[in-house]
Amino acid sequence: MAPAATLTPTENVRALLAQHDFRALKAALADWPAPDLARFVAQQPEAQLLILFRLLPLHQAAAVFGYLAPVVQNRLLSHLAPEQVTAVLNDMAPDDRTGLFQRLPATFVKTQVERLAPEERRVTLELLGFPHDSVGRLMTPDYIAIREDWTMTQVFDYIRRHGASAETVTMLYVVDEQGKLLDDVHIREFLVAEPTARVQQVRNNIFVCLDALQSQDAALADFRRYQRVALPVTNAAGVLLGIVTLDDILALREREDTRDMQKLGGSESLDEPYLEIPLAKMVKKRAGWLVVLFLGEMFTATAMGFFEGEIEKAVVLALFVPLVISSGGNAGSQATSLIIRAMSLGEVTVGRWWQVMRRELLAGLALGVILGIVGTIRIALWQGLHLRDYGPHWVPLALAVGFALVGIVLWGSLAGSMLPLLLRKVGFDPATSSAPFVATLVDVTGLVIYFTVAYLFLHGTLL
Repeated sequence: MAPAATLTPTENVRALLAQHDFRALKAALADWPAPDLARFVAQQPEAQLLILFRLLPLHQAAAVFGYLAPVVQNRLLSHLAPEQVTAVLNDMAPDDRTGLFQRLPATFVKTQVERLAPEERRVTLELLGFPHDSVGRLMTPDYIAIREDWTMTQVFDYIRRHGASAETVTMLYVVDEQGKLLDDVHIREFLVAEPTARVQQVRNNIFVCLDALQSQDAALADFRRYQRVALPVTNAAGVLLGIVTLDDILALREREDTRDMQKLGGSESLDEPYLEIPLAKMVKKRAGWLVVLFLGEMFTATAMGFFEGEIEKAVVLALFVPLVISSGGNAGSQATSLIIRAMSLGEVTVGRWWQVMRRELLAGLALGVILGIVGTIRIALWQGLHLRDYGPHWVPLALAVGFALVGIVLWGSLAGSMLPLLLRKVGFDPATSSAPFVATLVDVTGLVIYFTVAYLFLHGTLL
């Protein structure tokens, strides 16, 4: 084995773990950042996972536990002794503990809440009392609150006494005797002020706060708009209840984006890591949409049957069905993805549907013309180079395909852009208008457009 000095920290820990040198292993783990240690711990087999976690000091174990994926947290909770679980939960950040309790069975949560220290139990019950998707579930009560008549010396004395337990000291919150929020001030304002200056001299009375009952999506928009590392949370009376920090917002954004991407792919959101979710559960989540899409595609076969007579007279029309239909589905999928993302970023709202329709009308028309020209040239080129003989009526055939592409791509763009807005209007998640769903919708209607245009151009010749 290589000397310890030449090993990377990860290799060194693996070697100590293999040698069962737990004293050296505990010392080696002490300096690891919690996110890196959580990633390493989660990759270990269950036996090593338990050994590593039990070697960590309580505060470090609680920090690492907060960074673990839910499935790994559940594995640890099922193997740790009850007193170990209680100790870790007591030492966790309140917002992380609330997030964990939201994912656990109610009976287990009830037991664990009863075992918490009195102050931690009070905070936990308060946070769990807010609606599931509200800002109140994200906030932490660990912040630095100061009075406006304090001097800079008093402020820093207070930070030295209480800063270690605060979620962040980047922002300090000015409150009155009733706890009402008066201002939030960046710590740099205190660092550059004279020691005898008072808080009221450095505050500017301009601040942004979240309401405890507002939606988490609204909080995401506020963080994006104001570019803050933390925002205070108040009740209807303006009393400061807690703060929401950027790490919680980033975690929320990641979960939201993951769910949206999975739904856009034509599947229910998995809610668990791909390699950890049971196979039967994953099949169940994917099968429903596939059945719906399959049934939808059956209407495509019905539409083909309706135009069976035209196909029998001009079999050549069937050659271009995949080409034409896929173009409409692709255009619709593009529009759907763009609109859903724009809605999640707050760039598009239901009230601006006409602007969206107008843009997609022009964009769809331009894209349809481009593809129509390419399709027409393709038929002419194959005919001219004798790569394929489309018969004496190849010119109206080429024009039929070209104009059909214009109509189908235009329709696909409009359908793909309007469907997410319609779903939002009636209260559904826009992400459920998945790309495969839009493609299926456009397939059926696209066939009608294609054969109708073909009939107009080829009537009296092939048809």
